[in-house]
Amino acid sequence: MKGILGRKAGMTQVFTQDGTLIPVTVVVATPNVVLQKKTTEKDGYEAVKVGFEDKSEKGANKPEKGIAAKAGTAPKRFLHEFKDADFQNLNVGDEIKVDVFKAGDMVDVQGTSRGKGYAGTIERWGAHRQPETHGGSKNVRHIGSLATTGRNNGRIEKGTHMPGQLGNETVTNQNLEVIKVDTENNYLLIKGNVPGPRRGLVIVKETTKKVKNVAAKELLVVEKAAEVKEG
Repeated sequence: MKGILGRKAGMTQVFTQDGTLIPVTVVVATPNVVLQKKTTEKDGYEAVKVGFEDKSEKGANKPEKGIAAKAGTAPKRFLHEFKDADFQNLNVGDEIKVDVFKAGDMVDVQGTSRGKGYAGTIERWGAHRQPETHGGSKNVRHIGSLATTGRNNGRIEKGTHMPGQLGNETVTNQNLEVIKVDTENNYLLIKGNVPGPRRGLVIVKETTKKVKNVAAKELLVVEKAAEVKEG
């Protein structure tokens, strides 16, 4: 499964030749460096470990420095493994750029959702409020009864919707279309929204769905008008 690591830069919109507006997310993905190749003989499986975004030597430990030195690059802040047959042709030190995708490809984008702190069951799970009339409880937003399936030993069933941390979890948005690939500026335009805040790390991967690509959209290109000089 081919892919690349990048950062979410924000959202914007583009237009097709027929005037259709498409909301897109900009993912900036500077070249990822191949740091290691996993093989069946040595590791029991085949994969390629890539690194994204340099970090200082001071902030890296000895194993990270050793892996980076073998690849002839600086230590990387983010690491990820891709299991893809095409990537097996790459060598340690090679770069993976945004042109691994093309306009019309369908991708899955994985990121970490925004953390929203502690939340009750209404905001976290969409629970209903309790009755507010006819002598009902004043705690209308409380979780309510935790009665179990016929038990009276105080045991709470697994999976019961409770208050707690909202957001800050790994989320994957599937089946998103790549609208544009800009190899010169190292960014992808992906239709729709992707998980996480601005500057958040995202992993763009080939979709696991059946349809891998569709017809590329023809975007409207606005050219700057020529300046008219007087005299």
